[in-house]
Amino acid sequence: MSRAIDRMERDYWKAKKMVSDQVSSISDKESVGDTGTSSTAAQFIVKREPDLSQDEKKYLAATDRGDMANVRKYLESSVSSESDVQINVNCIDPFGRSALLIAIENENLEMIQLLLSYNVDTGEALLHAIDEGFVEAINLLLQHDDQKRIAEDKLLYDQCLDKQHPLFGLAQDALEKQRDDVTQKVTEQLNLSTSRSYTPDITPIILAAHRDNYEIIQILFNRGDLVSKPHDVRCNCEKCLIYNKEDSLRHSRSRINAYKALSSPFYISISSDDPIQEAFKLNRELKRLSRIENEFKEEYEKLAQQCQEYSAALLAETRSSKELEIILNFDNDNPPGLSENEKMNLSRLKMAIRYKQKKFVSHSHCQQLLASLWYEGLPGFRRRHAVIKILITGLVGLLFPLLAIAYLLMPRSLLLFIISLRIDFGKWSDKEEDMNERRGPPPNPVELAIMVYVAGFIWAEIKQLYQEGLHQYMADTWNLLDWITNCLYVATIILRVMAYIKVNKEERDRLVKMAKANITATISHIDRKDWDPWDPTLISEGVFAAANIFSSLKLVYIFTINPHLGPLQISLGRMVHDILKFSVLIMLVAFAFACGLNQLFWYYARMKKRECAAQLAQSASDEYCAKDIYKHFSNLFEALQTLFWGTFGLIDLQTFQIHKRHTFTMFIGLLMYGVYSSIMIIVLLNMLIAMMSNSYQYIANQTETEWKFARAKLWTSYFEDGGTLPPPFNIIPSPKSIYYVIRYLYWRVCGCSRREWKNRWQSLNKIMTKMNERRTKYRCVIRELIKRYTIKRQQKHHTGGVTEDDLDEIRKDISAFRFELLEILTMNGYNIQMSKKNPGKAVKRIYSTGKIDCVLQRLE
Repeated sequence: MSRAIDRMERDYWKAKKMVSDQVSSISDKESVGDTGTSSTAAQFIVKREPDLSQDEKKYLAATDRGDMANVRKYLESSVSSESDVQINVNCIDPFGRSALLIAIENENLEMIQLLLSYNVDTGEALLHAIDEGFVEAINLLLQHDDQKRIAEDKLLYDQCLDKQHPLFGLAQDALEKQRDDVTQKVTEQLNLSTSRSYTPDITPIILAAHRDNYEIIQILFNRGDLVSKPHDVRCNCEKCLIYNKEDSLRHSRSRINAYKALSSPFYISISSDDPIQEAFKLNRELKRLSRIENEFKEEYEKLAQQCQEYSAALLAETRSSKELEIILNFDNDNPPGLSENEKMNLSRLKMAIRYKQKKFVSHSHCQQLLASLWYEGLPGFRRRHAVIKILITGLVGLLFPLLAIAYLLMPRSLLLFIISLRIDFGKWSDKEEDMNERRGPPPNPVELAIMVYVAGFIWAEIKQLYQEGLHQYMADTWNLLDWITNCLYVATIILRVMAYIKVNKEERDRLVKMAKANITATISHIDRKDWDPWDPTLISEGVFAAANIFSSLKLVYIFTINPHLGPLQISLGRMVHDILKFSVLIMLVAFAFACGLNQLFWYYARMKKRECAAQLAQSASDEYCAKDIYKHFSNLFEALQTLFWGTFGLIDLQTFQIHKRHTFTMFIGLLMYGVYSSIMIIVLLNMLIAMMSNSYQYIANQTETEWKFARAKLWTSYFEDGGTLPPPFNIIPSPKSIYYVIRYLYWRVCGCSRREWKNRWQSLNKIMTKMNERRTKYRCVIRELIKRYTIKRQQKHHTGGVTEDDLDEIRKDISAFRFELLEILTMNGYNIQMSKKNPGKAVKRIYSTGKIDCVLQRLE
């Protein structure tokens, strides 16, 4: 029991001394800050370092020079109790470097082995070795740590055997916990870092991934080291809340360091079974983080760009069409088909389009495969002359069956364009009354055809929504345009039906009243000018006109195929986004001035309205009343309209001539309008033009990438399994649909038989076999791509020129060789005092006397 008490006392005083040392170091730092210093170099010292003795300085200098003999002498003296020279082998210089770190910086492997043999403190030596890329030192340090850990475990096991009482274990655990709590509390309160060069979240595997060193990452990964993925940026777990509350900056920087390691190309290559998919997911996650954490947007975008370039670089290493097809058709989620000649589904390419991996999709290898699929039925078509292309297209078009011709010649808005020409079917049938001028008219043949056509469009969109899912469907802007167009057409049909029912009901009520009054019933006709402003027929016509605009704009989507019109179409889309973003600022400015002008002129608008009503009663009205100028600022909505049209110069200054005597009010109104025009026309509109010019320049600088990505997106939409027939023929059940229904019913009715279960088992067995075969092929191809990518990176690294670091390394190697040679000569009885003063003459003397031969013979 006394041994346990003595050990507990030693641990207690050791913990107490450690805490007191930390407090004293902080007080020394504050005292230095109060007194100040006159030395210029001292301004760069962040924390006061312990003073070094002369022997410790010589020890560190010998380590820097590579003087193995003197370093060994100092190490032996430190462990010998009889030696007069006592030094701290773990001492550090003013730059925070110990002898081991200096040896790692000089890449002196023999010195590192010597220091580790005397069990010097490794500290951050492993991190520094990783930072220097010194692979041999990393292996030595890892081996040393393993041996040290084994020795500690053995010692702990022996201590456990020596326990005589259970109180010993409880006391030891409590003391260690108290020591750790005290150390952590002091460190957190004083904001101290346990590392001089690296933050606490930097682990060896993270630092190796930051340096993107393939060999070091492989060594650490084989030992089981992995980079843990950080919690989501919006995570509200207890751990994240505590970290954010204590130090939000450190928490954000640790997340950046983790993602920087996860996005390392070599780390992805080593740790992931599917590096391309992992790069896609990391790219999307990093883009999301750049939008959420705007403070570190530049760093996250740089990492996202790195992931995108890595996936494109792997694709560039494909050397055959077979490898390219295996990469682009791999699908780990959906099982393959049972047919031998299964068509390419391009699952990986569709994933790249969904994740907006533009460099991957626009790569020449990927574009070549897409082009071969697009022109699969016409080999050599792209290389022919333009005239021959036109002749081939015309010949193929004439040989198509009637349905194919209708499909080619019916663009999305062709039928709607015909109805916009206002063909009068009533006169063709010799009807005296124009049906288009009636309230709630019945549908004519063209309108019935449009209803069927719209039904086909809606059914096609429902099928696409079912196949892609809501999120993927809404991610495409053109799908939103289709959805708006279909909603407008449906609203038009509903309003026409409502108008027809309403007019017929009014007509029936009128006929009933006339019948009761014994009046001869006649068909009434109300002129269009007498209709109610909110009549359903008028609203349906307006909605239908807007639907025609959206439907015609869909033709712009086809421009993507053309290499000249495609970039213009993409630029137009970006400009529309700029206008939508800029409209928020414009509306804010317009709303502010509309509120001011409405507050200034609302009374005069009412006064002028009464004056105009009086003049109208007297059949005498001036131009101000005839044009309803008094309405321009009567309410907030009218004021917004007036300012909007005033931006284009369509508002006359006569609007502000309210009353001749109130000159100050008119002056204030004109001043407001002038300031508004200056801000809107001179400043905001020119800013909008600059933004659109910037968007166009951005697309022009990346024409190939942006256009090829958009074209690939259009092509893959036609490659996907969709409706066999275009609208409106798709609403007619096809033979394929009938076959699928019959097969489903047969399986539901006869699916429980023993034969069916046997066939189903055989089918599942074949599918699993094909899945394993597909996965094996993909892994083999990916392994080859990674090997080629790694070799190319290594060759590119080795082909670099000689740098200053290389020359410094050579100088240190020569210095180490000098001291090693001097040590060998000393061991062979040669006096080297003179060589230390003049090494050149000493070397000549050695060669002239022939002693070097004797030394070499002894070494042999």
